[in-house]
Amino acid sequence: MAEKVSKPKTGIFSGSFNPIHIGHLALANYLCEYEGLDEIWFMVSPQNPLKTQAELWSDELRLQLVGLSISDYPRFQVSDFECHLPRPSYSVHTLEKLREAYPEREFHFIIGSDNWTRFDRWYQSERIIKENQIIIYPRPGFPVNEEELPETVRLVHSPVFEISSTFIRKALDAGKDIRYFLHPKVWEAIKALRNT
Repeated sequence: MAEKVSKPKTGIFSGSFNPIHIGHLALANYLCEYEGLDEIWFMVSPQNPLKTQAELWSDELRLQLVGLSISDYPRFQVSDFECHLPRPSYSVHTLEKLREAYPEREFHFIIGSDNWTRFDRWYQSERIIKENQIIIYPRPGFPVNEEELPETVRLVHSPVFEISSTFIRKALDAGKDIRYFLHPKVWEAIKALRNT
């Protein structure tokens, strides 16, 4: 009887990454090194149904900055998969299409505890839970009761990073030097853009 080959465990870290910062990178790094994921795909969302398009930097720029920030860690990949799906993009459809396109992988959907507390508002949330493995990471002020989690959902105890992309954008607009909140290549790219 043929031995069952285990599928690579691929974490799907979906977000606006508007822009990507060290909080995103450190969390993903932790999930690969401590929580059994073989790789993480940074899935840049073209449009979050709960956000206005005006707040978003261009898809191309956000993809470029993610690519720059992960280029030297082989377990990270940038993905524009969602950019090729109908908009607005709903997670249930993205995950379904990923499973169809990459049947050789086992996907784990990564979300913050803040999103978990309002997960019932997500489009077809029950189907997402039923059909996918979900990893919840802690966010300040949004505790999760592990004993009440469905079988497909697990909470990880990663360090908490209180940095937001909103803070980054406001700081940049105010002319602040926040180089240590960003990957050096991202900081240099943003600085170059703002000087043109």
